[in-house]
Amino acid sequence: MKTLLTATAATALLTGAAFADAHSGPIKMGIILGVPGPLETITPHMGDAAEMAIAEVNEAGGILEGRMVEAVRGDSTCIDAGAATAAAERLVTSEGVTAIMGADCSGVTGAILSNVAVPNGAVMISPSATPPGPSTAEDNGLFFRTAPSDARQGTVMTEVLMDRGFNNVALTYTNNDYGKGLADAFQAAFEEAGGTVTISTAHEDGKADYSAEVAELDAAGGDILVVAGYVDQGGLGIIQSSLDAGSFEQFVLPDGMFGQSLIENIGDGLNGSFGQVPGTDSEGAAAFIELGNGAGFDATSSFTAESYDAAALLMLAMEASGSTAGADIAGKVMELANAPGEQIFPGELAKALEIIRGGGDIDYVGASAVELIGPGESAGNYREYDITDGEVVTTGFR
Repeated sequence: MKTLLTATAATALLTGAAFADAHSGPIKMGIILGVPGPLETITPHMGDAAEMAIAEVNEAGGILEGRMVEAVRGDSTCIDAGAATAAAERLVTSEGVTAIMGADCSGVTGAILSNVAVPNGAVMISPSATPPGPSTAEDNGLFFRTAPSDARQGTVMTEVLMDRGFNNVALTYTNNDYGKGLADAFQAAFEEAGGTVTISTAHEDGKADYSAEVAELDAAGGDILVVAGYVDQGGLGIIQSSLDAGSFEQFVLPDGMFGQSLIENIGDGLNGSFGQVPGTDSEGAAAFIELGNGAGFDATSSFTAESYDAAALLMLAMEASGSTAGADIAGKVMELANAPGEQIFPGELAKALEIIRGGGDIDYVGASAVELIGPGESAGNYREYDITDGEVVTTGFR
């Protein structure tokens, strides 16, 4: 009997120690982005932006009575749903993550949401998955995004083209959820506004030769070519092949085609091309760029502001809910992201935590002027830009 009592007491001590450790050790946040992949020159800056928010919170003393936040990385690949699911499963089941900043690309985000996040009750905030589909997915209220959906981008791209006098375009898109979703949204908006899409055709990523695709686009005609692809994949190949063949001289470049690597690879052939990428001229955007430059990453790169904001919202929601459970965190995201409350900008996460602990309200504006307009949906803002003499020149915001 004495032996049994001793063993029972030892088990109780171990259980109590494990419980204390689970509620006093670091809080793990998943960051799942695709490196390498079709956005491999963009995603490193996105990850660094999210980790900058984590460092800011830790420097302020952490959350939930002083617990530090630890980033745990996972590779979404951007294109392989199976690999992305396995990576997310590891984060949740092995690392104990209940909050995920990510994923990045549209198809893998949907796979992680349905196969990992929902079954395990983990909350996700994607900074860059833009297809309209996730807004209506069966997500148990666990999915949000800080980037606007392509339903909004299709309208903005139409406005940009019409304002510049283009009403006759050819359209090519990467053959996946992102490309098809954006192409459909754009074509519907453009034709409703009176424009003509001479052809809408998919291209596959990973090919060495896009001359056949370009010949088909050229034959259909169009005053300009809209390329709804990836900056480090087929979109790059389509543009280079078009220039080589003399088929198109100007290109419309939506968010997946925004990146310094495209300018470096194409050179002067991009002069006169233009596009739009999520962005704002708000007070928070300027503060974020200054902070990002100080942290050593390119804060003007695509979806960096949205990545910082996604990580920040997850941590603030943990503090507001007093919990690390995914459902509890998700229950606070909309409240923190919208008015009423004191506006919070990059570099002010310590201030936000203090207000929350004091029982006050915040309106998290962040780096990207966050406004969540429904489950999984961000109102979003876009920066319109031109490429001139190898430089990206901002021409306005919408």
